[in-house]
Amino acid sequence: MSENQKGKTMISRVTALLLLLASGIAMSQGTLEVQTTVQKEAVTTNEDGERIKELIPAETVVPGERVVYTITFRNTGEEPADDVIITNPISEELTYVQGSAFGPGMELQFSVDGQSFGAAEDLTVEEDGETRTATPEDYTHIRWVMQSDLSAGAQGTVRFSAQLN
Repeated sequence: MSENQKGKTMISRVTALLLLLASGIAMSQGTLEVQTTVQKEAVTTNEDGERIKELIPAETVVPGERVVYTITFRNTGEEPADDVIITNPISEELTYVQGSAFGPGMELQFSVDGQSFGAAEDLTVEEDGETRTATPEDYTHIRWVMQSDLSAGAQGTVRFSAQLN
């Protein structure tokens, strides 16, 4: 197999992986509809020569490129949804871009094991028998915990970026 074919195979595998990971997990005491979009950052130049960043579909991603996950959720029930929690895994092939996660009205949490969650600055990992502060490379999941009820028919959006290793 040529180097070009190997590269194309890797890109196809990564694209398939991104599509598989494009589903956030939502929990609440109501009915939520969740949709995840995966895009990548592209830089274009406008007529004035200014470089503009835009998001385009992540059909093909190569190492070093950033992908942006946008998770949109909507309460499809007739009652307010309480305890809304959106959890999204981060693939081993991706590294979370520090400071990129946001969600209005949400508490942001991270995990290094997929089981326990907390503020980024509170996470630790064991390495070579030593405990150290977790870094974005260690994060396995991101969680958004809504701080209020989500009214019937209302929707929200959360987002984060990751870089392909």
